[in-house]
Amino acid sequence: MAIDRRKIALVGAAAALRLVLFGAFPLLPDLLTGRVEISTPVTSFKRLQEGLFLYTHGVSPYDGGVFYQAPLFLPLFALIPTSIFSIITSLLYVLLDILCADALIRIAKSCESTRSRLFTSPRKDTKWDSIAVAAAYLLNPLTIATCVGRPTSVFTNCAILFAIMKAIDREHLNAMLALALASYLSLYPALLLPPLLLLCHDHHHSNSKNESNTYSFLAMCMTSYFGAIGLLLFMSYHITGGSWEFVSSTYGVQLLLPDLTPNVGLWWYFFIEMFDSFREFFLGVFWLHLGGYVGGLCIRVRKQPLFVITAMLGIFAVFKPYPSISDTSLYFALLPLYRHVFPLMRYTFFTVATLLYATLLGPAFYYLWIYAGSGNANFFYAITLVWSLGLSLIVADSLFAVLRDEWEVERPEMRGKDVRQI
Repeated sequence: MAIDRRKIALVGAAAALRLVLFGAFPLLPDLLTGRVEISTPVTSFKRLQEGLFLYTHGVSPYDGGVFYQAPLFLPLFALIPTSIFSIITSLLYVLLDILCADALIRIAKSCESTRSRLFTSPRKDTKWDSIAVAAAYLLNPLTIATCVGRPTSVFTNCAILFAIMKAIDREHLNAMLALALASYLSLYPALLLPPLLLLCHDHHHSNSKNESNTYSFLAMCMTSYFGAIGLLLFMSYHITGGSWEFVSSTYGVQLLLPDLTPNVGLWWYFFIEMFDSFREFFLGVFWLHLGGYVGGLCIRVRKQPLFVITAMLGIFAVFKPYPSISDTSLYFALLPLYRHVFPLMRYTFFTVATLLYATLLGPAFYYLWIYAGSGNANFFYAITLVWSLGLSLIVADSLFAVLRDEWEVERPEMRGKDVRQI
């Protein structure tokens, strides 16, 4: 087996950079853990530590109204000795980033983004190699900040990437198990089930020419997915001492949004200003808005299920109840796979400038509001709107580029010509 020196060098450099940040700046992890751009009420490492303290002292971690995360985190982190807790958790998060990068390398090597079962891009030769895709993830400042800040969303991101990788490798059972774990940890990855089923079906069909077993294959995948979720919930029931209290604390918080801690999303400020009599209606509207894209994308971009997953991850980064830069880093991890359609995107400079503008001014506006007292909530919410605008433009522009790429296969005489909708 040949040794990939570039991969080893990249992984070593990325791991060393993270370990240096953990070791040379011991106050940096706690500083980043408290940042609202990195930690949310449902992913905060500080809240995990509070829940862990209650759990190890025989008190339900869900009694205090602070811990909103999955129960399986509790026995996992309880295994770590207190004396070396910081060291082990730092190494764990570095390892998770490396596992995510390895999954990205395998996804990129499959060329699924340029050559799926139903579609082959005419620009399939224009792409970045797998090491460049992994480097874009590992050296992304958002990824590094997320790793050092240690939110539990990193576990969800790793599970999602493994689900995609296993689906492409025709290990459909493992793909469903990985997605079930991601859904159990964060709920919203459940919306990725339809495009992941399409991805599994395409690779199953390419390996088996018999189409008569399509329904049985999909039924097997869905049974595996829901069975795994049921098993995880049953284990959680026993971890919490035979109580289902964790269901409302873990998933009810994301569905009903009782904690309005500021974050980079759109929900918190809107529901602060919302009259209670309209709250249930707009909760339904917001969740309908988040989930309404799945069906349309699966139908319109049926030929490229990997892009449906990528676009949905971008939509999650904008419209989910408690987003963070961890969600953005996951979307940006998969976006380089579509290097071949970058020339077809129309607003690249504007979107990059918008995101840089929001990245630089976001922490400043939060400081003016919370610490200096010379601003108010409108300052920070305004810059989060700019951030969401930039991400929305990237999602929409990449969707346009992929559809234009498909259209040029149907109309090759139009390649390179301007098209306007009338």
